[in-house]
Amino acid sequence: MELTKAEEQVMQILWNLEKAFVKEIIEKFDNPKPAYNTVSTIIRILEKKNFVSYNSFGKTHQYYPLVKKDSYKKSSLNKMIDGYFNKSYKNLVSFFSSVEELSIEDMEEIKKMMDQKIKNLKDK
Repeated sequence: MELTKAEEQVMQILWNLEKAFVKEIIEKFDNPKPAYNTVSTIIRILEKKNFVSYNSFGKTHQYYPLVKKDSYKKSSLNKMIDGYFNKSYKNLVSFFSSVEELSIEDMEEIKKMMDQKIKNLKDK
């Protein structure tokens, strides 16, 4: 399931904090900070989407993520690759190597990571 930009912002904060009350989430926003009701509404939407849950402390709730950041990241990347790169990681890499101005150091580091991954898969 996709998140709106505002929902993703709240989730990024919640992933970093691991658990938080609405006021603590608001504190992590840059100025101008969103209104309490705005963040509270976004949290309720995230709850309906099964991204967050909460522990009750009287009338207040402490929220925590149900979806791991890595799971969401992988899902988002797969949707982007499907939608923009014809389901091809090769097309994604080709795009970044031709459009983005990657430094030689970045490209060498990426190549090292890929070489290591290839070696690990071959050793299995």
